[in-house]
Amino acid sequence: MNPPPDSLRGAGRDVAGEVLEDVEELGDPEATPALPSAAIAAAAARRVDDDAPEHEIWSLAWPVITSQVLASAVSLVDIAMVGRLTREAVAAVGYTTQFVWLTQSVVFSIGIACVAMMSRAVGASDPDRARSVFAGTLIVALAIGLFFTGIALAAPETLLRLLDAQPDVVELAVPYLLLVLGTTPLLAVSLTIESAMRAVKDTRTPMVVATIITLVKTALNALLIFGLFGFPRMELLGAGVATVVSLTLGTSIFVALVRRRDADPVLRLSPRHFVAARETLPQVVRIAVPAVGERLLMNGAMMAYFTLLGVYGSATVAAYTIGIRILSFTWIPGVGFSVASSALVGQSLGARLPEQARRAGWRAVRMAVGVSIVLGVVFALARQPLAEAFSVDAGVVLELVPFMLLLALAQPLLGLHFTLAGALRGAGDTMTPLVAAGVGNWVFRVPLAFLCSRILELPVIWVWWCLVSDHVARCAILAFVFVRGRWRERLGAEV
Repeated sequence: MNPPPDSLRGAGRDVAGEVLEDVEELGDPEATPALPSAAIAAAAARRVDDDAPEHEIWSLAWPVITSQVLASAVSLVDIAMVGRLTREAVAAVGYTTQFVWLTQSVVFSIGIACVAMMSRAVGASDPDRARSVFAGTLIVALAIGLFFTGIALAAPETLLRLLDAQPDVVELAVPYLLLVLGTTPLLAVSLTIESAMRAVKDTRTPMVVATIITLVKTALNALLIFGLFGFPRMELLGAGVATVVSLTLGTSIFVALVRRRDADPVLRLSPRHFVAARETLPQVVRIAVPAVGERLLMNGAMMAYFTLLGVYGSATVAAYTIGIRILSFTWIPGVGFSVASSALVGQSLGARLPEQARRAGWRAVRMAVGVSIVLGVVFALARQPLAEAFSVDAGVVLELVPFMLLLALAQPLLGLHFTLAGALRGAGDTMTPLVAAGVGNWVFRVPLAFLCSRILELPVIWVWWCLVSDHVARCAILAFVFVRGRWRERLGAEV
């Protein structure tokens, strides 16, 4: 989205007043759909038709959903191809993935700050601030990426042993872990650019780049894991090399796109914007720290939960590794609608339209839950053939089928709390999602899983049920805070 004319800069309050007057003329504000913030920025009091809010939410969400489907497809390609090797290879991917998710989540948290602050600045017609926020988040994300890569390079075996990985799995996983975590700085740059694009309502360009990455990764996986067409058979190591090459290509494309002359002016940075970023770094850190804390709490809980599964054997660990990847498709709508709600809420508050922000958030929630229910039903009904398609090990399939059923049943909960958390982050509230994640994971999921697995020694199905309690708790906390509505008081460009 191109920035609005300079004549609109600083006119957020007047524009808001004019738009609200027009809404009152149209009828009951509660029955009138929220006006897209893009229309406010571009043409102050222009009216929109009744379908515009849902259409705008969907237009922002579907490219994100597609991008996430492609990302999950890459993960599934990895596990499906590696699953044709050995159980130990699958377990090695599972242990490595815990650290990959940790690093990705922390970097993604910087992207949350980027979307929240940039969308607010765009809604308030302040492109200079939007550019300085973009530059500041790039600096922070790259620094974090380098930090995690340094840790991985320094002590890969130690990291794996923290999760009680067996010696044969550690030996197999170390080269793969080094390759995959070595790309974290590239991931930091690409995710931050992607977040900046979403802040200006461009979700389609990241989708195109994700498509390219998926195609390259899939082709290289087949060539390098199995040694097709004369390529060396590298097995698990080949999957790591494919990750390095495809992510390098994707990051290069993102950088080239934002440097083009016809790129959105808000995305085109110069050295002076990185100098000006010093003023926005404190705000970036203030918003990002709770988001980083949330991801650390969640990933720490996932690692603890993953470690507790070890008592049930490698078949259960492999089932969890495969099941999470298969069912990741069903919670993707929550991610897409979370991004849409974050951008719309942020821009609406930047334009001083808090009621519009509230309506946009609830509409995104309804759409996310509806889609999640449909996909959850589909995957629940198809759980047996899907399990058999991704593992030839009968023991793994036996563990995988009930796990997939429980995750499918939990999908509406994920769609709800993903989208509500996105709306709150768009308002600059990253503390509430942190609290919700902390309570859900460390008051419910991990303690209950420990009780079931180590104290009561119950069958693994009880440990699977502990996941559901986590999502119920998060939904309750986020819904309470969103309904209370104090987040709507955060108006203007500053967050």
